[in-house]
Amino acid sequence: MSTDDRIVRAREIYERAVFGGDASGLRGAEQGLHAVEADAALARGMILHARFQNAPADAGSSPTEDPAELPLFERALELYRALGDPRGEAEALFWIGCLHQFIRRDDETAVPYLERSCRLAAQTGDKPTRSEALRHLGIAAHAAGRLDEARERLEESTRLRREVGALAGVASNMVGLAYIAAAQDRGADALAILDEAHVIARTHGAHAIARHIEQARTQI
Repeated sequence: MSTDDRIVRAREIYERAVFGGDASGLRGAEQGLHAVEADAALARGMILHARFQNAPADAGSSPTEDPAELPLFERALELYRALGDPRGEAEALFWIGCLHQFIRRDDETAVPYLERSCRLAAQTGDKPTRSEALRHLGIAAHAAGRLDEARERLEESTRLRREVGALAGVASNMVGLAYIAAAQDRGADALAILDEAHVIARTHGAHAIARHIEQARTQI
């Protein structure tokens, strides 16, 4: 049921209860609106995350975290759990972990959220969320110097992204795989990975990823 359908249904059930005396549908309508609120909270948090990623950094400092972002993801998680929606729960867990890792640079806090997200996404067959969780678990492993684990995580994430057609995401993962290859003294592999990533990014209009690819070339 779509968001609009849930809202229309809630209004209809309100009228049925108030004018017809039939309150049997109130709980179901409330559950539907909780689902709407959860989806909206998650989407609003994602918008704030995108703003952080695209904010120009001041000289010598990073962009500032929006204090509303984490509470939005936490509210979504609370609602999805109350609704018994493990797919939504996996996505909310991912975004909480992503915030701790990407914005707060705190892998110790992030990794348990990402691991739980990955498990739930696997259980529900949610390949996009599982691919995101695996990517960020790979990033954490890379930062900790566990290069084989990092490569395994990113390669599995990349396989899932190819399966669902998220090719801009494939190109993004390949940047990470190139850095890992370079760290493992596989310089030729690293450059070949970047060449393939560049073709994918250019083909799919992933201009931000293309900039990351060029930056990686200067560092590898």
